[in-house]
Amino acid sequence: MSESGSQEPAAAPNGSSRPRPPVGNRVTVVLGAQWGDEGKGKVVDLLAQDADMVCRCQGGNNAGHTVVVDSVEYDFHLLPSGIINPKVTAFIGNGVVIHLPGLFEEGVDKTLLQCLETHCVFVRVLGTTKKGIGPVYSAKAARSGLRICDLLADFTQFSERYKVLAQQYKGMYPTLVIDIEGELDKLKDYVERIKPMVRDGVHYMYEALHGPPKKILVEGANAALLDIDFGTYPFVTSSNCTVGGVCTGLGMPPQNVGEVYGVVKAYTTRVGIGAFPSEQSNDIGQLLQTRGKEVGVTTGRKRRCGWLDLVLIKYAHMINGFTALALTKLDILDVLAEIKVGVAYKVDNQTIPHFPANQEVLHRVEVQYETLPGWNSDTSAARSFDELPENAQKYVRFVEEHVGVPVKWIGVGKSRESMIQLF
Repeated sequence: MSESGSQEPAAAPNGSSRPRPPVGNRVTVVLGAQWGDEGKGKVVDLLAQDADMVCRCQGGNNAGHTVVVDSVEYDFHLLPSGIINPKVTAFIGNGVVIHLPGLFEEGVDKTLLQCLETHCVFVRVLGTTKKGIGPVYSAKAARSGLRICDLLADFTQFSERYKVLAQQYKGMYPTLVIDIEGELDKLKDYVERIKPMVRDGVHYMYEALHGPPKKILVEGANAALLDIDFGTYPFVTSSNCTVGGVCTGLGMPPQNVGEVYGVVKAYTTRVGIGAFPSEQSNDIGQLLQTRGKEVGVTTGRKRRCGWLDLVLIKYAHMINGFTALALTKLDILDVLAEIKVGVAYKVDNQTIPHFPANQEVLHRVEVQYETLPGWNSDTSAARSFDELPENAQKYVRFVEEHVGVPVKWIGVGKSRESMIQLF
């Protein structure tokens, strides 16, 4: 993980003698490059072994990250996956939305800190994942949301604002039942429990970035194609899951962003509805779903499956500027005699140079595939690149060449030990 400590001030441009302020520590970012469920938690867990601090910057408990350590499986929704390392400090930034009961259900300890500016989730039965995420981000944008700092200030004023917000929800969702007084009693009980954990987010991050050298890791939730601005709108999440969300969701400047790792599944999956150009609604899709155990950690829904789509990955790279990739679940392809990879899109028989923004256009896309030979052998015991079958190595190199980003890790199983590091 990259870090710079408190660097010497850089010289100013145009020959000016005034130095620029020091950059400070740089954060390492892990982001999903498809529609989520790529295995970000595993990469974060790996990097967190050498980290001082691990952060969440957006999303809520609609995220689901699974990590396997010493044959024990951990599922995280709000907590950063790196919290398994007892030496790290975990920080939940202002871009995250928090359901306090859910946070404590996951198991909170003294190493977890959260930001005063974080918005609260009050009604979990709403939204696409029934976690209340979309309605909270809507309230945030409408400037009627309630934050942790509001809960910890004057509870009488908080209660009045809560009642107004509850009535707004009931107006939008007529069948919704909210026990307002009961919910307020529960929230009041949380005040003393969370007070020791809360920090002013901007000040806390500034001190972390400009204090002694420190390795800081940021775990993205969801993924590029679910980003509210750049994803397959309207079938997206409610936050920015691309690299810009790191800055706005933690209150830090872009100059402190260091390595940006994109996590890519060796095939493509998607939960829920929305265009999916490389989807295989056939035996191949069923095989990938079954072998990959493709069921959502948060929703329990089966994931739709298809071939790896490099048009998507290149699009995610344009937005995020990946410095390296983690290619996960390569072992799921072990049984295939041949493997297709999407390399271009055609619309109305014309190759298009970009990823379509419009859903109707995306539904009409014809994916242009290249067919690669499979390897028909078990890769799960491989612990180095050289131990992979030749055709598996060629598959990895094909991805690198087409995306223009090196693959740093290859996943061939569920455990931490099954991540092959190339450099």
